[in-house]
Amino acid sequence: MNIDEALIERIIREVVSQVVAEKAAGGGQNRSASGNNQNSMQSVNLGQIEQLVKNVASGDRQTSFGGQTSNAGGYHPEEPVHDVDIEEDITSREVKKRPLIDQPQDPEALERMMRLTTARIGVGCAGPRLKTQTLLTLRADHARARDAVMLDVHQDVIDNLKLFSVQTRCQDKNEFLTRPDLGRRLSEDGVQKVKDQCIEGPDVQLIVADGLSSTAINANIENVLPVLMDGLSAAGLRVGTPFFVRYGRVAVEDEIAELVGAKVVCIFVGERPGLGTAESMSAYLAYNAKIGMPEARRTVVSNIHKDGITAVEAGAYLTDLIQKILDKKASGVELQN
Repeated sequence: MNIDEALIERIIREVVSQVVAEKAAGGGQNRSASGNNQNSMQSVNLGQIEQLVKNVASGDRQTSFGGQTSNAGGYHPEEPVHDVDIEEDITSREVKKRPLIDQPQDPEALERMMRLTTARIGVGCAGPRLKTQTLLTLRADHARARDAVMLDVHQDVIDNLKLFSVQTRCQDKNEFLTRPDLGRRLSEDGVQKVKDQCIEGPDVQLIVADGLSSTAINANIENVLPVLMDGLSAAGLRVGTPFFVRYGRVAVEDEIAELVGAKVVCIFVGERPGLGTAESMSAYLAYNAKIGMPEARRTVVSNIHKDGITAVEAGAYLTDLIQKILDKKASGVELQN
């Protein structure tokens, strides 16, 4: 859906101007009657707001709201709406690294600290409140995290890697989120596809699953998987047929390992996103995996993203780690002993 940002800006300005007009017209009486500064929005109903939006969308600059008439809040299309670059992405790393504190005592030290962490430091405040940019960035990051969970992995990513797709016993995204147990087992059709299309008895079986962040898979897997497959092949290992699992949880790798008879299984999943990043991917590995085995038998390489372990670096590291697991014939806690 195409969104007219100028129209949205105009609607926002209009609503704000009308609330101010309401406050000026009747806010004083409300305060004297109640003894406090009530929110003047209480006198505004949804019907008035709906009519206002329709008027502005239709180009009617003379709008009425609560008995008040205004000329779109004094809005003039020829005047600039923003004093900043509206094309700038406030969630980008570059923007987040700019200190928002007014007159810091040691600007260079603050910039160094901000470069070394994704934590929200150096954001300053406006009185007791967050600054507008900080608040908007938080909301934008939250929206990206929600999208990472709810959206699907791009089909072109799956196609570019030449992966066939199977699905777990989850029927949709909602069931995937509310029934983790169903995400640990393949559907009947998925089981048959794996049996038909995967080679039997590989040294390593590689799997890609959406997990809780499709964004993480979209951002990283195309750089990790080719490097890992090339490294394993160069090491003389027999690599199984990689494929994609929709609505997959980590433990689905156990069933797959049993189906194909793999010595080592490695599944890439998108990790639950946070406000720091929605692009974090992890690799979970297990030797001689079995359904119902304890989680302590898994080895995990986490934090694979551009601000953590880079995708290419992760691919090279996983190659060495898989060879170590095969040599020791152990994974997880047993590998450390």
